[in-house]
Amino acid sequence: MAVIHQTTVTPSKRDLVAAWLPSRQWYLGATPCLDRVGGFRLDDPAGEVGIEFVLFVDDSGPDQVLYQVPMTYRGAPLHGGDSALIGTAEHGVLGRRWIYDATRDPVAIAAVIDLLTGRATAQAQSLSDTSDPTVVVTPAGSAEGSLGVAVDGVAHTDVPWGSAAVRFHRVPVSLWVGGAGSVAAPSALGPVVELISVLTDWA
Repeated sequence: MAVIHQTTVTPSKRDLVAAWLPSRQWYLGATPCLDRVGGFRLDDPAGEVGIEFVLFVDDSGPDQVLYQVPMTYRGAPLHGGDSALIGTAEHGVLGRRWIYDATRDPVAIAAVIDLLTGRATAQAQSLSDTSDPTVVVTPAGSAEGSLGVAVDGVAHTDVPWGSAAVRFHRVPVSLWVGGAGSVAAPSALGPVVELISVLTDWA
């Protein structure tokens, strides 16, 4: 289980994400004004990579918009991960951390697949060794094949997995009725991750 340190991170994850968001095609605003409103963590079985799903509300426009930003935290750069780097920060206990878009990090994708297939449970954002019962998982069966390259759309990121894909909802919908192979957080009122069976919608 991941150990959550009560310490400082400089610059903050919110500031790093605010600087990174305008470069994403699924971001709807111009200059983010973010408030962190929820999320959960997943465990890396090797204990090397932090994995966190963070929900931010953006107040920069006339309407609030909810965004999901899954991130990984590493003690060294991810090989071949330059394009996925959100930024670097100094952790008060662990030192320099490289923070990545988790949809491009194989450790995070493996953890998400374990969550979707019932082999792992969501963990609390701010407590060590504590599951998060507010995260609702509808398990899916396993797909066959290897992982492909993540593809961003206007509202989601898809990671091909054999004949299926793991879909990360970047802008969770305001109302949703759960289906097979999905993860929903009550604060989002919609799915944040799901397994889709066909790769036909990349927009």
